[in-house]
Amino acid sequence: MALTLEKEYIDYFTNNREEFQESLLNEARNVRGKIEEILLIGNIDLLSNAHKLVMYTIQGKDEELEKFAKIEGVSWASYSLTIAFKLEWVQAIRRTIWKYLQEFDQTNEFDVDAERFFNMERQINDRIDKFLNELFLSYSEYKDKLIESQKALVEHLSVPIIPITTSVCVLPLIGTVDSYRTDIIEEKVFTEISRLRIDTLIIDFSGIAEMESEVIEHMIKVIKGADLMGCECVITGMRPDIVLKVASIGLSFESRATTKANLQQALEDYIGK
Repeated sequence: MALTLEKEYIDYFTNNREEFQESLLNEARNVRGKIEEILLIGNIDLLSNAHKLVMYTIQGKDEELEKFAKIEGVSWASYSLTIAFKLEWVQAIRRTIWKYLQEFDQTNEFDVDAERFFNMERQINDRIDKFLNELFLSYSEYKDKLIESQKALVEHLSVPIIPITTSVCVLPLIGTVDSYRTDIIEEKVFTEISRLRIDTLIIDFSGIAEMESEVIEHMIKVIKGADLMGCECVITGMRPDIVLKVASIGLSFESRATTKANLQQALEDYIGK
């Protein structure tokens, strides 16, 4: 539902648009110096968008306001603009709207009764609050998706399968291998064996800092799976502490894989073949 004097308010804000913008910038002093920078970085016109927010609020266009908030949230998240900065800007818009509504009533010598004032207050502030709520949700959802996609990319890059010849590849493992990362290794190994038609996969453990017993068991299952796909696995660089842990749980890699002392020896043997 629009405000009672919707048309009069629209005309007033439109006719005084430049003065409104200047008053708005005085309310948000931290934003004034960032207008051109934000336009350049994210193609976001803060002043034009402020006018759009005012018009949607006065006209009671709740659906358009919600869509606009979602677009704004994605835009700010996409270009890593701070949400605190946006909050300061919208609150400055809220204060400036009320300032101009007061000026409008004084200019037209309206007697503002309590019922009309509180009804107007509820409509305007509720819409701006809903705008902020939708913007924050949209911003957070986009950021979460972006973080997840970047995390997935980093995780897959942390499991590089490097072709050495048309049939021999190397998988160098570095850092800590936990159960979550082992799942990624399993997926990557099986996918790449099929895609690259790998006959021999050299898995180098020399860069592994730590490996728990359940991870060792999972890695053996990965090697067994590769064997079933017709790919021979070669294990290199097994550190003494990992060898002891493998032995302590009664498992071994040798039943499904060839072992070599180091990556260099394996490369010499298998590239020669």
